[in-house]
Amino acid sequence: MNPAPIDAHEPWMRGLHADTGYLLYRLGLRSGQLFNASLQESGLRLRHYAMLRFLATTQGTLQRELSARLGYDPSAIVGLVDDLEEAGFAERRPSPDDRRSRIVALTEDGRGFLRDTDEAGLRVTAELLGPLDPKEQETLHALLLRIAEPGLT
Repeated sequence: MNPAPIDAHEPWMRGLHADTGYLLYRLGLRSGQLFNASLQESGLRLRHYAMLRFLATTQGTLQRELSARLGYDPSAIVGLVDDLEEAGFAERRPSPDDRRSRIVALTEDGRGFLRDTDEAGLRVTAELLGPLDPKEQETLHALLLRIAEPGLT
């Protein structure tokens, strides 16, 4: 018995490049690859950098809150904080409210690392968005922020 022929006009047969979700996924992969390459010398990755950038906006955050705030699996947070602590970019402190909890805070070395790598981040973004003019880049950013905002809080 031969299977029925595939109808190329079926909606589910559209090409991958016609799927916005897939394009966003691929752009995210490409962005991560470029950024990880720029961080290669430091031994850190984009996930570490994102955590440092988040910590720079706080006086310290409970370790268990980092998972929810960054969207990372809780089991990954411990290892990421360990890596940052080993590099001297973050430190754990006891929480004043609950001595069993730990607050993770950015160190001065972590701030310096962020300053030093900020230019690399701008270069990666410029490479990714190079095909767009500045107005299109602003529009894309605003649209992505609007889509992502519910998951960022």
